[in-house]
Amino acid sequence: MSEKSEQRLSVFKTYKLYVGGKFPRSESGRVYEVSDSKGKWLANAPLSSRKDARDAVVAARKAFGAWSGATAYNRGQILYRVAEMLEGRKSQFVHEVADAEGLSKSKANELVEATIDRWVWYAGWTDKIAQVVGGGNPVAGPYFNLSSPEPTGVVTVLAPQESSFLGLVSVIAPVIATGNTAVVIAGERSPLPALSLGEVLATSDLPGGVVNVLSGRTAEIATPLASHQDVNAIDLAGADDVLAKELEIAAADNLKRVLRPQPVDDWRATPGIERMTAFLETKTVWHPTGSLGASGSSY
Repeated sequence: MSEKSEQRLSVFKTYKLYVGGKFPRSESGRVYEVSDSKGKWLANAPLSSRKDARDAVVAARKAFGAWSGATAYNRGQILYRVAEMLEGRKSQFVHEVADAEGLSKSKANELVEATIDRWVWYAGWTDKIAQVVGGGNPVAGPYFNLSSPEPTGVVTVLAPQESSFLGLVSVIAPVIATGNTAVVIAGERSPLPALSLGEVLATSDLPGGVVNVLSGRTAEIATPLASHQDVNAIDLAGADDVLAKELEIAAADNLKRVLRPQPVDDWRATPGIERMTAFLETKTVWHPTGSLGASGSSY
């Protein structure tokens, strides 16, 4: 029995994209080698093409109506479910993060636990952000004047290059917590945790197309997305200064919202609400209060 076990071949994992709730290979059929911090081969990741990027936008747009129209409470439940599923697969992500970032198992475990906690944190904000950034406005005149936040639409997210999992979740979660849908470009050097996250999202009640994960050359994928007419906003967290400038110019063509790269000393720090409000629009409604009786009193 032991002799047979020694002869057993390892079953290597095939990493795939996550688009529209499905797991396609790259349309181009291309892959590229992913190595750990010491240069050891880990896996082949799909090398996404422009066609893959366009397909991801179509899936994100298709999912936007139902996701943005869902109650904030329901979105919070689904985000919390993601955290539950991550908790159950924690050992896998500890292994992948340790390899991706050259960390010890204990350090990687700390980051994965912080990532799960980050999902829970944003799950709790889904039904509270409207109270913080919206409300009634004092106006001169017999009117109700109410402002409420609404999602921007389809958001392209360039995941941070240096934080393969905690940074990744820290830029995805605020986008979808507020009702947007996302096309995510995984970190070029360490895409495996992002691709595995797609497997978790597929089993977490998250509707297909709400998050779409692409891997490959960041600049190659981001360029067509920055100029895509059906993308409403872009987060440049994973772009260097040169690429960020090029993408910002391309994004101006259809007046996309652009969140410029911001240095983050420690992704474990409490993130605040800035990444949620960055992709929210404010809708203000005026309505006459009317009057009651001859006295002219209003309500």
